[in-house]
Amino acid sequence: MKRLFRLDVLLIVVVSVVGSLAVTVGAETDNFAGLVDIGGGRKMYLKCRGTGSPTVLLVSGLRASADDWNILDKSKPTVFAEVGKFTHVCAWDRPGTPVGEKPSRSEPVQQPTTAKDAVADLHALLRAAGEAGPYVLAGHSYGGLIVRLYASTYPKDVSGLVLVDALSEGLQDAETPEQWTIQRKLIEGDVRESVAEYPALERIDVDRSFNQIRAAPPLRSIPLVVLSADRPWGPQVPSMIAAGKLSADIPPDFGYVTDAAQKKAQERLAKLVPNEKHITNTNSGHEIHKDQPQLVIDAIREVVEAVRSGRRQLTR
Repeated sequence: MKRLFRLDVLLIVVVSVVGSLAVTVGAETDNFAGLVDIGGGRKMYLKCRGTGSPTVLLVSGLRASADDWNILDKSKPTVFAEVGKFTHVCAWDRPGTPVGEKPSRSEPVQQPTTAKDAVADLHALLRAAGEAGPYVLAGHSYGGLIVRLYASTYPKDVSGLVLVDALSEGLQDAETPEQWTIQRKLIEGDVRESVAEYPALERIDVDRSFNQIRAAPPLRSIPLVVLSADRPWGPQVPSMIAAGKLSADIPPDFGYVTDAAQKKAQERLAKLVPNEKHITNTNSGHEIHKDQPQLVIDAIREVVEAVRSGRRQLTR
């Protein structure tokens, strides 16, 4: 069962819960964790902590649950807990996002899905839970693509963004079609065995999701912090192939292709709005919220304080 529910290492290389009753939650709730009836016979898992405004929504990467924002290393702060000390914070489980070796706490949907599907689910969840906006959205990896699309789709509902080594269409745009074929394979991961045991496991249509963000309206001017990983994958790929962690048909130098394309993609994200803040010295791999959680906490705090003071742009 471990193989079924672990995050595929390929996703990390590239980009990247149980309430028994449906309930209604309000933004005044300090601590809550459980299922919320979003209509249409579906329930989704939500957990919230803290009080204050604006509400911060944490959106995890591919196949990662709300618990991804709580690391196990007790020597470091956890993003979810620390943000809950200075404002109201919530995280949710998309369908098909396992919790350890257990299935997702949210009810299953047909897979694969797209970023637009996730946006629709999140919007329905927030309305059903009574969580009042506008929100500050923080998204890691695939979650970064989702929060961008949410902010473009519901601009009045979003007051700030934090992108944590976010996946973006810029990655595809920075590569040749041949390179993208390999990259897409890495992003999606080889989950055939996992899906055979757990058909509801989250999978995404990356190309459709990228086309959805390309077709969306541009972001309005809001506080934005972009955090980018700075540990290169290029030198690591050959040994990962040798160890069987990556497929033998992956070119040994493909990590350098990924590094170059991701650098361009992250720089493009940092130009989405005027006077954003781009943090590139992170001393971190892809999972910045686990490697360097304080950086993410501080970025969220800075955006929250900008929203509270009425500023649309960050002070540089």
